[in-house]
This record gives sequence, C-alpha cells and structure tokens, in this order.
Amino acid sequence: MQESVKNIFPEHLRHVFEECEISDDCLEEIRLRIEQPLLFFYGNEEWFLDRKQRKLTKKKEDAYRVTKEDLEQMFAFLSHYSFYAYEDEVRQGFLTLEGGHRVGLAGQAVMENGQVKSMRYIYFMNIRIAKERKDCAKKIIPYLLDQNSIYNTLIVSPPGIGKTTYLRDAVRLLSNGGNLMEGLRVSVIDERSEIAACHLGKPQNDVGIRTDVLDGCDKAKGMLMVLRSMSPQVIAVDELGGEEDFEAVEKVLY
Repeated sequence: MQESVKNIFPEHLRHVFEECEISDDCLEEIRLRIEQPLLFFYGNEEWFLDRKQRKLTKKKEDAYRVTKEDLEQMFAFLSHYSFYAYEDEVRQGFLTLEGGHRVGLAGQAVMENGQVKSMRYIYFMNIRIAKERKDCAKKIIPYLLDQNSIYNTLIVSPPGIGKTTYLRDAVRLLSNGGNLMEGLRVSVIDERSEIAACHLGKPQNDVGIRTDVLDGCDKAKGMLMVLRSMSPQVIAVDELGGEEDFEAVEKVLY
C-alpha cells in the first residue's frame, strides 16, 4: 500500500497493513464506516481485515470494526490538523491525497441558505485508489481525430467501467501527440480532481506536456474561463450532468 494512503490511518492499523502485504495493483477502494467492518475492495472482491490474524478475510465475524477514534484521527491526518484550511474541499465531499487517491467524506452536513456550508461528524470515508492505465485509450484515438483537431466526443458507459480512466489517457495522448497527429493544447476542467488529481496544485497523474489544468472549478464556469484565457484546442471535462453544463458546452462549440 502506498505511503500516502497508509499514513492517513492510525498507527495501530498501519502495522497490520504492512504484515498483510496489500498490493496497490489489485486494491480499488477502502471503505470505513463508524462501528462497522473495515472493507477492502480488492481484486474485484470484498474483503474484511482480520486484525488478530493480520490478514484479509472473507469472515465478517472476524472483521476489525472501525471506531469513532479511528475516523477522528484519520480526518486530523487528512486535514493536517487544520479543518479550516480544507473547508472548501470538505464542503464538496472529498479530499485528494498525494498520488491522486481520493477520499470521499460523509457525515452531518451543515446547511446555510440551501447550500452545504460545512460538514461535521465525518464518520464515513471511501478511499478510492488512483490508477493510471497508460495507453488504454490508444486504440480509440484514431476514431477521435478530425484532420488537425478532434471530433466532439462523449464517452458513455455504465458506472465503474472506466470512463474517467479512458478520458485521462486520451487527454495524455492528444496532448503529447504521436505518429498520427501533432500534440494539441488541452485544457482539463477537473472539478473533482479525478482526471489530473492535483495535490497542492501539481497534477499527480500524467496528463501530457501540452495540458493545462483548472482544478476544483465548476465545469460550466471553468469551460468558459479556459476558452478565454488558455486558447485550448481541446477542452476535457468529466461527468457532465446539470443543464448548466450542457449550456456551457453549447457556448464553447460556438
């Protein structure tokens, strides 16, 4: 397990993880819920942590149960003991670790004027292990090319198939260029830090040499911002959803 992930856990669990020899290659998610079993999604299967035997197990009755103290200590590590420094990210429901791993957060939302102002009692976490699959999009690139640019392209699939992974690699390939094309100027609007996975402003994933990243910005606003300021040939976004997103796409097309 990568240090950036392991180090957000309490020390007594870090030692167990080391003995379990958990491999990042197969690890997809780690889920923590107060007073519930610690869950690993590992090799497309669900596993529990047997703390006494120091191994992963299928036996729920042997599973280590996450305590309130575990979660409070983990959030202190995540926020570097400064909740206010990360309040904007917490309001959006996630924090990004070095290496691009994303920690989803849930608890009690504090509302103000119909908007989420903050969050407290953060007793539910989902750690998504970031993986780059370089060249996974190589076969689709020829179908995107339209002379010196690309076709307007929408990637569609059910959840969990790998849309973001394909998008990230397509951005990298289009940005770097190759035998089929010159490299293109790409602007990524990374609202949830899942494409470039910036940590303190620096992309943790390889998104190419001609790629600019607008991290943590609303997609609809971000598309228009980079259009005016970065002269992109390609604009890439993830998870189009609301009407305002599609209105922004339409304006960009003009």
